Amino acid sequence: MTAIFSVVTLSVSRADSKREARPYIYEGRSPEVPLQPFSLDPPLQSRKAIAVAYYAPLPLARSQPNYSDEEDSEPPSVERAGGPTVPGNRAMLRGGVAYAPANAPDRVKAAIWAVNSIRRKPYHWGGGHGSFYDSGYDCSGAVSYALHFAGALSQPLPSSDLLRYGDYGRGRWITIYSRRGHTFAIIAGLRLDTTDFRYGGDVGPRWYTEGRSTWGFTARHPAGL
Repeated sequence: MTAIFSVVTLSVSRADSKREARPYIYEGRSPEVPLQPFSLDPPLQSRKAIAVAYYAPLPLARSQPNYSDEEDSEPPSVERAGGPTVPGNRAMLRGGVAYAPANAPDRVKAAIWAVNSIRRKPYHWGGGHGSFYDSGYDCSGAVSYALHFAGALSQPLPSSDLLRYGDYGRGRWITIYSRRGHTFAIIAGLRLDTTDFRYGGDVGPRWYTEGRSTWGFTARHPAGL
């Protein structure tokens, strides 16, 4: 007797695995509108949100970041002790490096120069919280790092604690904008943030000349700054 076997091949169709990046929000739920200032997609409906700490728009093809739109007209100077400075009251950005304003208090200059040393660090969830010195930083870890070197913080704080940090409102030199899930800072006119609105993939502690919406954020500042 000859046994006859029939092999049946099942074909399983799958949806295209490529999906456009969407703004993922903390809290484990999808609100009616994203908490970030803008979105490339319609508001999320019933899809479960994935908790990440930044908004990631679709990256643009590039070889090196373009800093041609950054504002300055005067050549920077470099202090012999500390770091680079520029005349006036506002910091300046060149090639990702922040130049502290000469008229700023020493504590503000120290914070700016310190952040320059971590400006190439990657984004790490919880980075900068076990210690100020880490291989990567999240949003509140980066802001805590700046505050520490401004002499205004002795231990790292999460975003929820930064909601109650220091004095209420905007500061003269440093303002911390916090909400549950994200924190960024404006220091002498430059934004310190882990959110990359330009290319989507350059996440980590970085300086930016452009601002962002502060809707939903609480402004706080270190006393005296």
